[in-house]
Amino acid sequence: MRLRHWQASVCVALTLMSTLPEGVAQQTVLAAQQVSPTAPAVPQQVRNDTTGTPGLPQAPAPRLTPQLLFRPNEEDYSRGKSGFPDPFRWYTATDYPAPRLSNTPRMDDLLRDGKIYLSLSDAVTLAIENNYDIAIARVDLDIADTDLLRARAGASLHGVPTGLVTNTLGGTSSTITGGGGPGGTSSGTGGGGAGTSGLVLSTNGGGPAPEVLDPVITSQISYESVSQQQTNLFFSAGLPVIYNKTETYNFGYTQGFKTGTQLAVIFDNSRQVTDNPYSSFDPALATNFRATLTQHLLQGFGTGINARFIVQAKNDRRITDSAFRQQLLYTVNQVENIYWGLVSAYEDEQAKERAVAQSTQLTEDNRKQLQIGTLAPLDVVNSDATVATDKQALIAAQTNLEYQQLIMKQAIARNLNDPQLSAAPVIPTDRVALDRLPEEDMPVEDLVREAYENNPQIEQAVLNMKNNQITIKAEKNGLLPVVDAYGFYGAAAAGGLVSPSCAAQAGASGYPASSCPVSANYRSVFSSTLNNSFPDYGVGVNVTIPLRNRTAQADQARSQMELRQSQMRLQQLYTQIRIQVINGQYALTNDRAQVAAAQASHDYAAQSYAAEQKKYKLGASTTANVLQQGRNLASADNTLISATAAYAKDRAALLQLLSTTLDRYHISILDAANGSVGEAPMVPGLTAPKPQAAPAPISGTPPPPPGM
Repeated sequence: MRLRHWQASVCVALTLMSTLPEGVAQQTVLAAQQVSPTAPAVPQQVRNDTTGTPGLPQAPAPRLTPQLLFRPNEEDYSRGKSGFPDPFRWYTATDYPAPRLSNTPRMDDLLRDGKIYLSLSDAVTLAIENNYDIAIARVDLDIADTDLLRARAGASLHGVPTGLVTNTLGGTSSTITGGGGPGGTSSGTGGGGAGTSGLVLSTNGGGPAPEVLDPVITSQISYESVSQQQTNLFFSAGLPVIYNKTETYNFGYTQGFKTGTQLAVIFDNSRQVTDNPYSSFDPALATNFRATLTQHLLQGFGTGINARFIVQAKNDRRITDSAFRQQLLYTVNQVENIYWGLVSAYEDEQAKERAVAQSTQLTEDNRKQLQIGTLAPLDVVNSDATVATDKQALIAAQTNLEYQQLIMKQAIARNLNDPQLSAAPVIPTDRVALDRLPEEDMPVEDLVREAYENNPQIEQAVLNMKNNQITIKAEKNGLLPVVDAYGFYGAAAAGGLVSPSCAAQAGASGYPASSCPVSANYRSVFSSTLNNSFPDYGVGVNVTIPLRNRTAQADQARSQMELRQSQMRLQQLYTQIRIQVINGQYALTNDRAQVAAAQASHDYAAQSYAAEQKKYKLGASTTANVLQQGRNLASADNTLISATAAYAKDRAALLQLLSTTLDRYHISILDAANGSVGEAPMVPGLTAPKPQAAPAPISGTPPPPPGM
């Protein structure tokens, strides 16, 4: 039965291999092979060069996002404050700069004669400088640095939100926007299987806790006065109450190391004043010193375990860099879509104005003809209805244009409370050119390979898998028992001023007075502690063996499961991006054909309308025919505007999917990370708007029809 199931699985795998990429086919065959241990051997699977993980397609290594560390005029939050020459700076708060809530001066430069004349390059530049989505994502770079600072201290990670910020209204994007990464905003939310605090927790960061690498100094300084009532007068030499005054001065130093070693040093001191006659010293001085070195031998051993959070935090920082690039690509594409939506609304409003002007002109001429008796009243009613319809369409177009202008402003400005800015209409100064993109003619496999190399989501998925592999090693180490070897060396000494009653008490007990100790000041006591007079040393092993060990087993198994999910997620990304790239290339081909067809239809409608006007002047046509041709021209206008906007948006979407927008537009990601654009982007494939021809007047009175 198992053999038949295995044979069926292999047949299915071999059938699908012809339609899958090489790496995917290999993964399918391997899965079929694992069904039965006696299955025939298949060629050894090739490891992916990017992840070193079997079962993934042979995609090129993703291009890593340039590191955005050490940005100009920015504090390095991954290093912390220097304690030289002032160590008190370690304990002072860090004030993060308040956000800028005003617009950059570039916005005012575009305002002329109460209007904002906006090119696509200006819109992209202003979005990089002012858009809130990009500004919020920019802070994540510094948040990731604080996690790296925690890791360098040996602390656990908080994680970094790496999901896209999509609070800007307007525009659409076809890019995969699923969350991921450490602390992702779109993952780990509650549900039927939600864990603590409504979150589905991950094993990310699990395993033995690393040693605390920052040294810690502890101290205890205290004073205590005790009046102790005695219940046995024999042991208190007949004193009903004994008074003790104790001063304590204890100090400690603890530090962990990446090797799994911990050093603990204590130095305790006390001074006690008492009226107890049996006390040899009054005051009594005591010192105690011990240095203990502990080394993990199994669980928690080695730099790979204790320094893993540092490696993971650096990976998280690279993920944050990549997420910022993804955010930049997303928002730039969104602003482009908003811009082309504004262009469409602007041209639609102009087309509706032309339609109103033409229908109004026709109505005025019809009224003149009605007055001289050469036109029926019904034709005037028909033209009046058309004027009303065209005016209603114009009002809708004007409303849509105002809304699109508002959407554009909120995408490129931070403060819309300025009355002059909020009231200024936005005039788009660019139109899309129909020049062919090189990507339209590239072979599909080359186009897909380019997307695999540049897409930041693949980069993030690969880095996440590296973090999963770090967690797997930590969870495997967590399965081991705790075996710690330790050694210590210390000493203790006592002294003080010999009590005057010591000799008397010694004599009463039958001992000579010479048996009383010699008085010693604190310096002598301290010296006795350090000169090996009273040594205390030893070695040992602490062993902790959890029986059944079910918690560690569950976490280790879950870490493997999460890695497998990451592998499938990466495979899914490859498949989704491939399909989207191919679909994007198809869309451009279809859009170009649609624009050409819409342009031809528009030219035909314009010529037909002009011809119908001429025929109307000569008395060979009717008002209804002229109005019908006007409606055809308006419909052709709408179709051409929509087709052109669709081409422009799909072209921008393909560049975003290929993640080449920043290179193509000459956008510096470092400038974007700083929030200030030094050189304006250069957007190719644009042209100036075509001058709009004024509507042809319908002048003259057509001759009366024959028979009149």
